[in-house]
Amino acid sequence: MKTRKLGSSGIEVSAIGYGAMSFADFYGPTDEAASHAILDMMRERGVTHFDTSNVYGMGRSERWMGSYLARNPGARGEFVIATKAAISRDAEGKRLIDNSAAHLEAELDKSLEKLGVDHVDLFYVHRREADRPIEEVAETLAKLRASGKTRAVGFSEIAPASLRRAAAVTPIDAVQSEYSLQTRAPDLGLVQACAELGTSLVAFSPVGRSMLTDNPVRPDRIGDIAFLHSNPRFVGENLVANLKITDAFRALAAEMGEPAAALANAWLLTRGEHILPIPGTRSTAHFAECLRGAEITLSAEALARIDAVLPVGWAHGDRYDVTQWIGPERFC
Repeated sequence: MKTRKLGSSGIEVSAIGYGAMSFADFYGPTDEAASHAILDMMRERGVTHFDTSNVYGMGRSERWMGSYLARNPGARGEFVIATKAAISRDAEGKRLIDNSAAHLEAELDKSLEKLGVDHVDLFYVHRREADRPIEEVAETLAKLRASGKTRAVGFSEIAPASLRRAAAVTPIDAVQSEYSLQTRAPDLGLVQACAELGTSLVAFSPVGRSMLTDNPVRPDRIGDIAFLHSNPRFVGENLVANLKITDAFRALAAEMGEPAAALANAWLLTRGEHILPIPGTRSTAHFAECLRGAEITLSAEALARIDAVLPVGWAHGDRYDVTQWIGPERFC
């Protein structure tokens, strides 16, 4: 597996990593054995970048990585482990965003315990607390890095202007954002700001929540996936339209002799050396398709053909509904 730099941290990660939200039944039921099979495959294929969060499965994703490391002594050094904190709920179950130093450090300590490690390699602020100056939060991250509890720091779903403010306080090694042939908003400033500041852009949902694969979620499966019930791109006529449009992408991938997921990840890797896709899946077969993207070299002609079937702005519907938009920063 090819490697890329993780910001200015000095850490090298696999060009394609793994997003462990799939350890938490987010896109359908799974179990510890299936999740450990993914981790086995990561080691076999040289995939080092493992991305999780304290809220994925209410800690289950972290615990399953922890149980894997406990059963495989010596495996810790084969992974670059990233986790996140900032999302919580009040006594009535209302979602809260907390970027206070006390909350972030306490949650990181809990994550270290669940993972069974003395430090993580990358710690993110999962969502920005709008009323707290981001400079204050960047100072907290700098202190956590200095403490040795994390080697690198980052933010998830922030705007380029927020990144610039944070980076003026301390180097920000990574910003995580949804980015794919289906979601091109990062091209309008975030990709460029990250490149300028030496920050990695970690691209989650690189295959468009299945839309850019050979087995997209179709209307008869939506009921099994809670997140997609109200997601605008997977509802009603929007879903029908998006499936029809991406059929042309699937046909193009087949003509090129590649899985659609491989082509989607390969496209992302052409967007800059600082782009790090982290596909998530419960299936080792599908994960292998995603990893194939790191082996493909796309010519100018191939890129033009991809753009022809999936031009900028092709997707019907917003990427989040009103509730899902609570936390991420819009910037265009």
